Amino acid sequence: MPSPVAAAVCTRDDRDDAGELTDDALMIRHQEGEAAAFDALVARYRGPLRGYFIKKLRDRTLADDLVQETLLKVYSGGWDYIPQGRFRGWLFRIASNLTVDTVRRQARDVVLAAYRGSEAGEDDPMARFADDLLPPEHQAFLHERAAILDDFVAELPSEQRETVILHYYNGVPLPEVAEAMETNLSTCKSRLRLAREKLSGRIESAGILAE
Repeated sequence: MPSPVAAAVCTRDDRDDAGELTDDALMIRHQEGEAAAFDALVARYRGPLRGYFIKKLRDRTLADDLVQETLLKVYSGGWDYIPQGRFRGWLFRIASNLTVDTVRRQARDVVLAAYRGSEAGEDDPMARFADDLLPPEHQAFLHERAAILDDFVAELPSEQRETVILHYYNGVPLPEVAEAMETNLSTCKSRLRLAREKLSGRIESAGILAE
């Protein structure tokens, strides 16, 4: 049975606007020993986790291994999670910590050059970023040339790059990004603002919008 604290925060039958069980509801069911609940979480987050690790490490095989390791930690550490509507932040904090540990073992930078492109059939995350970063008259250009912006993101300082990757590539809300990166929301917003300013300046200095 879930703890009284967890039960007071969320119920096992809470659903989102689409009628799907929320992440927290699935975690409560997982805590109760319902195997199908964890399977549902795996199906929901395997793809986003894989994309996150590929973006960070540019190694598909390693990404697959880290997805499995992350999900194993979620499975074994499920009792430590208190449902408060922050599952994605908790999940990606695990993923972020695994990334740092892996990179340290391999004596590489914390974040490597961003992976170009997206999986077949998925929306282009940097095209979505372009929507938020650029004025409408320039959005179509970077929808077609999103790889340019991808390169610019790879040049950002690691904490700003991490914020961009989590928020724009994985759709993690900023409060959960802050939790995943173990910082406060104000700092997280500041990093995103600085990243946007640097990217805008990089685009302008490169003369891309004049092409």
